[in-house]
Amino acid sequence: MWSRRFNLFITVWLLLNLGCSLNVPFSSIGNKKSVTPTVSTPLDGDNTPTAKENPLPKTNLAEKQNLILPGGNPPTLDPHLSGDATSAEYVVEIFSGLMIYDQQLNLIPDIAENYKISDDGLVYTFKIRAEAKFQDGKPIRTEDFKWSFERACDPATGSNTADTYMGDIVGCRDKLQGKVKTVKGIVAVDDLTFQLTIDEPKSFFIAKMTYPTAYVLDRKNVESGGAEWFKKPNGSGPFKVEEFSPEENAIVLIRNENYYREPKPILERVVYLVDAPIDLMTGYEQGLGMKEDLTYDAVPVGTSNMSRATDPNNSLSKEFVFTNAFSLFYVGFNVHKPPFDDPKIRQAFSLALDKKRIVKLAFQGTISAANGIVPPNMPNYQNPDLSGFEFDPKRAMALIAESKYGDVSELPDITMHVSGVGGTTEPLLKSMAESYQLNLGVKINIEQSSWPEFLNGLNSSEMPYQMYQLGWVADYPDPQNFLEVLFHSQSLQNHGGYGNPKVDELLDKARGTSDMAARLKLYQQAEQLILDDAALIPIYFDVENWLVKPYIQNFQVPPIKIPKLQYISIAEH
Repeated sequence: MWSRRFNLFITVWLLLNLGCSLNVPFSSIGNKKSVTPTVSTPLDGDNTPTAKENPLPKTNLAEKQNLILPGGNPPTLDPHLSGDATSAEYVVEIFSGLMIYDQQLNLIPDIAENYKISDDGLVYTFKIRAEAKFQDGKPIRTEDFKWSFERACDPATGSNTADTYMGDIVGCRDKLQGKVKTVKGIVAVDDLTFQLTIDEPKSFFIAKMTYPTAYVLDRKNVESGGAEWFKKPNGSGPFKVEEFSPEENAIVLIRNENYYREPKPILERVVYLVDAPIDLMTGYEQGLGMKEDLTYDAVPVGTSNMSRATDPNNSLSKEFVFTNAFSLFYVGFNVHKPPFDDPKIRQAFSLALDKKRIVKLAFQGTISAANGIVPPNMPNYQNPDLSGFEFDPKRAMALIAESKYGDVSELPDITMHVSGVGGTTEPLLKSMAESYQLNLGVKINIEQSSWPEFLNGLNSSEMPYQMYQLGWVADYPDPQNFLEVLFHSQSLQNHGGYGNPKVDELLDKARGTSDMAARLKLYQQAEQLILDDAALIPIYFDVENWLVKPYIQNFQVPPIKIPKLQYISIAEH
């Protein structure tokens, strides 16, 4: 899913209206603790969990379980329309589906109790938990899933993710193209048996069922709520929406008392303060300016505060945690718009960028420049022999001379599109523009737009951007989610329009290959070809850095967007 970096602030009047009060002591939670989980799949032969997750301890808890976090303004909370990390932060807590990743990135059944795969790898049969309920207490049954999947595949819904994550189901793409009214591969066998048939065996298909496009919705809630039904959703996740007012700096979730699965949520309320005007570190260290002793309970740490947050002589360092995220930040090219329709120009722009220096300066040495597409911490995947475009401005100028444009003076005006507001250019983007001016003599204009507006442009049929800066966070831990989803010529997430028949051939072959070693070798070859074609410039693999108050128990930042609030509690004070 698409990701961006953004700054978060707060307004103080909001908490007065909520009436929360958190009085808590400080204690150590460990210094510079990494919270990156390991990956395994604890399923027995019939894909039933071998053991349920242990419920969280409910002793030594504070009387009030209210958590205060910074938050972003989501373009939508409709799971079938969401495709970005900001929306997913809320969607994964409010809704749920057949499958889920737990905190250790074990892929386990969620609303499904178990599932079986036919011998030919085409038919997936799910048994639904009899106790599963929507948040209003109404039972969840297979007809709810059938309606939800059909809705996601309906062209009238306008999902930009259904083709990518549900297109494997027989008939889904036909419905998305308006050829049929129902999806042949979706069958409600009985109230608790749900069956999906896919077009060819794919080892990663079951992981796609964790993505929000495959979440179940309450038909009555959706059809009676109008275009913005999601502001008062009847979801099925561990938390419910109490207030959705991002324009007034508030998104508030409360515990779902009808949640069907362990661990049951302990937090009573989670208050997200959206884009409001108090600095994060000020709100974390000094409070939110209220009569009550209120602070942010956890905040992401920006580059300017990293040295303080990690200094062993500073008590803050005992509250610092980090995660190596499965995410790539990169510069993308529209290969159909001049001058990036010429691969030599794309290669030249890659060679002219001193990524190592720029990333080191922008992030004060806390993040390394990327030399590939798939994050190096991706489970079961490595590509150590990758060769990219090392910094070489002389070779860059030679490539421009070899291109159809012949000279930089013949290049059209170039604009890099980014998400942002306020007109302030981030240090990273400013350094990149300066690098192109210095090394190529090319001026890069930077154009900002709000996150929803930026995504609308990215998803439009005539994608207007020449060059853009964006991030991609893995939806599931598999290289296919980067290489095929972003670079196959037929993928709707391939916004730059890149295409290479050899890359398509490798990706198509990998998709149907069951032998893991052979499959990964195909992905390694595809990754190198994509870099050779300079379909993008990988900039860096992201690291999530956070400060977490010592009284917050079991706060983890997963490397992908999965539920985390149901695991958190607040210690007695």
